[in-house]
Amino acid sequence: MNKDTFDKPLSLLELNSLVAAVVDISLPDEYWVEAELSEAREVRGHCYMELVEKDEFSNTPTARASAKCWASRWSLLRPKFERITGQRLHAGMKVMLRVRAQFHAAYGFSWIVSDINPEYTMGDLARRRQEIVRQLKAEGVFDLQKELRLPLFAQRIAVISSEGAAGYGDFSRQLHDNQGGYIYKVELFAAVMQGEAVEQSVIAALGRIYERVDDFDAVVIIRGGGATSDMSGFDTLALAENVANFPLPVITGIGHERDECVLDMVAFARMKTPTAAAQFLIDNLQRTALRLDQLADRIADRVQRRMDVERVRLVSLSERIPMLFSLVKTKEWGRADRLMQRITTAANRQLVTAETHVDTLQRTIEMSVRRKIDNERHRLELLAQRVEAENPDRLLRRGYSITTYNGKAVRDAAQLPQGALVETHVEKGTFKSRVE
Repeated sequence: MNKDTFDKPLSLLELNSLVAAVVDISLPDEYWVEAELSEAREVRGHCYMELVEKDEFSNTPTARASAKCWASRWSLLRPKFERITGQRLHAGMKVMLRVRAQFHAAYGFSWIVSDINPEYTMGDLARRRQEIVRQLKAEGVFDLQKELRLPLFAQRIAVISSEGAAGYGDFSRQLHDNQGGYIYKVELFAAVMQGEAVEQSVIAALGRIYERVDDFDAVVIIRGGGATSDMSGFDTLALAENVANFPLPVITGIGHERDECVLDMVAFARMKTPTAAAQFLIDNLQRTALRLDQLADRIADRVQRRMDVERVRLVSLSERIPMLFSLVKTKEWGRADRLMQRITTAANRQLVTAETHVDTLQRTIEMSVRRKIDNERHRLELLAQRVEAENPDRLLRRGYSITTYNGKAVRDAAQLPQGALVETHVEKGTFKSRVE
């Protein structure tokens, strides 16, 4: 190393000035560059960007750089870009910039932006949108909202919008000042409606509505004013999935007339403005009222026609009643006579049968009684014979005697006590004896 190098060191300003000169000489031209924005912000009219390029497979940054667009140029580029793309510059956006290299002694290296190609960004946005739509269709949720039906009496409305915004005020006035005098119950679920926080904020609002899903008939998502260009938050997969799967019809009115965002595509109905969204609900109730009026007219007409028919029928019946009564009377008298004859015949037949049965029973009873009397007479004769055979008088006449002690016949002499007085019965008389 040359010793003079240490004897005469350069100041940082001198060194940076050398680098600036080298950059100016080596990179005198402007270049178109494709990159992704990792950050974009405006300060005092200038636009400051952080550019990044990521690996296709790992998504790891492979290159980074800073870029600036000075206010004098940015004031011309910004309106054109936002008018064509419908969006502001934001992180994650793919851009094509025309840049030139600049190395500033005090601020270092950066790319100075002189132009921006909105068609390139439009193409990237379209590709992203198509990819989201393709994924939603693959999941089978893209058309779920279209399969829902808006209730005929949709009057309980949950609104997702920024609190105090002009769009929400326009929606409420349009809804409540309707010519039909219909009454709506509107409840606001505040959310961020522009910037990077849109996705999570709106999803959170949908979650709060879902917790009370039975309290509402439909959901309306409207932008509360804000820049028409700031629409990136409505082109996200997560928000589209939440809306597509929501159980209530979701109506959008986010003021994006030039093109549909993904949220518009999956919603039940897409309106251009908050006022149009309110009118959509009013028209629905007007159609319901008209249908009810038509049904009421049809019911009244049918009732009137039925009444006319019944009136004619009653007149006809009233004219036929005397003749019909006479016919019915004659018919019923004949029927009564036939019934009386049948009853008389049946009664006579029953009486004859009963008399025959009584006669049969009488003969049977007489024979049974007679047989019973004969049997009992014979049994009495046998008993009389037995009684006669057992008669003590008969034994006495044959020479036998009966001795009693205390009124009982003596069968065993050993049972008589000494001196007992006994009585002996013979055929002719009795006598008493004392036992010795």
